[in-house]
Amino acid sequence: MNEEPGLVEAAELFKVLSSASRLGLLRRIEEQSRTVSALAEAMGMSQPLTSQHLRSLRQAGLVKTSRSGKEIVYHLADLHVSHVVADALAHVREPRVAEPGDLIATEERP
Repeated sequence: MNEEPGLVEAAELFKVLSSASRLGLLRRIEEQSRTVSALAEAMGMSQPLTSQHLRSLRQAGLVKTSRSGKEIVYHLADLHVSHVVADALAHVREPRVAEPGDLIATEERP
């Protein structure tokens, strides 16, 4: 199969982004760079679970870290990350009329 360059990598990226928790973490980090404990509190998740999600995001190159004293602070790797998430959210928030054969349909919202 002759695939377009980057398709496999893009599929892996979307796999990492398939978690609502990870998308939420990216949105919080976009608002402000934060520590694991601040992110866990903002998301209402345990610190170990937050760390696990952040590890996945870091391995995918979506977030970077810096050290502030004894704490590690998480930042978005670049603006592409926020654009991908914002575009996905804008897409799913658009009103959509169901067509025969649709797997997912949303009703128009007032």
